[in-house]
Amino acid sequence: MKKSVAKRIRRSQVAKIGAAPGTLVHVGEVMTKTPVVSLIEYSVDSLEERTVAADTLSKYSQPAGKKLWLNVHGLQDVQLIADIGQRFKLHPLVLEDILNTDQRPKVDSYGDYLYIVARCFHCDKTNNTFGSEQISLILGKDFVLTFQERPTGSFEPVRERLRHGRVHIREAGSDYLAYALLDVIVDRYFIALEQIGDDCEALEEILLSKPTTGLLHEIHRLKRESMLLRHSVWPLREVLNTLIRNDQNFFEIGTLLFMRDVYDHTVHFIESLEAIRDMLAGMLDIYLSSISNRVNMEVRALTVVAMLFMPATLVAGIFGMNFHEMPLLADKDGFWWTIGTMASIAIVMGLIFWRREWLSRQ
Repeated sequence: MKKSVAKRIRRSQVAKIGAAPGTLVHVGEVMTKTPVVSLIEYSVDSLEERTVAADTLSKYSQPAGKKLWLNVHGLQDVQLIADIGQRFKLHPLVLEDILNTDQRPKVDSYGDYLYIVARCFHCDKTNNTFGSEQISLILGKDFVLTFQERPTGSFEPVRERLRHGRVHIREAGSDYLAYALLDVIVDRYFIALEQIGDDCEALEEILLSKPTTGLLHEIHRLKRESMLLRHSVWPLREVLNTLIRNDQNFFEIGTLLFMRDVYDHTVHFIESLEAIRDMLAGMLDIYLSSISNRVNMEVRALTVVAMLFMPATLVAGIFGMNFHEMPLLADKDGFWWTIGTMASIAIVMGLIFWRREWLSRQ
């Protein structure tokens, strides 16, 4: 399955080679069967939520005095994205970046609106799976557009706040809605971080008791997941820093205070993530040391056994020589004297090894 997805992504990227800037080609995995467009129109006193047909978007007109939140699940329909771009007068480069789901988190200003790219992470504790999707967010005057690869329910808490008539989110402008969405994305990072932290603690307990080869695969899996988080959060930190500077005056003063709080969360997240990455590096060192120590113990055990039998081998080799005259050769008790000598030497050597603790497992 993963190979087919990778091939599909490569084919899409190859199709864009040599194309003009702004050429609309979907790059990424198709995560939904059919794209769904949901629309929320709200004001202080009212809210209307509905699903919009794709062929009606070009004729859609935003009601006066109301703020708009349009969300799209599924990005494989290029014509749908083009219709939304035509309705809201989006630059072709913005539409191109929306369809390319391998974008780095960033923020671009296009005069009348901001284009923000972020990544949202999802953890399934039941199946122990870890995934992410690209979130494209466009902030304009009285409207917010969001584009998701699949319906994950990430923004459902924000929808619930709007449905329940929370006064602040209803009264504030569309910039506060954009803040609320970015805050949810950052909060989901902590869920992923908590999952990785729990897995690290469980691995650490097993590692200190009985390390196995399967632990190495788990450690590398967690290192890959933490690297994905790091590659997404570091650019997002710069995105939030740019938004806080508010060079284009898209955010009100009151909203900037909340944006600073989100920025602080990203700083805290990065510090916690670096601590987990250090823990994983230490766990890898402990694993390699444990395996090396186990090999040394096994080699030592084999060496002790070989040394116990070496004197017996020497005695047997001496008495196996083809000489006619040898001590004890004609003695009727010579065999037992030889066996006794071998056993005595082995016992003495065993006692010496035991006194030096060469026979212990520690």
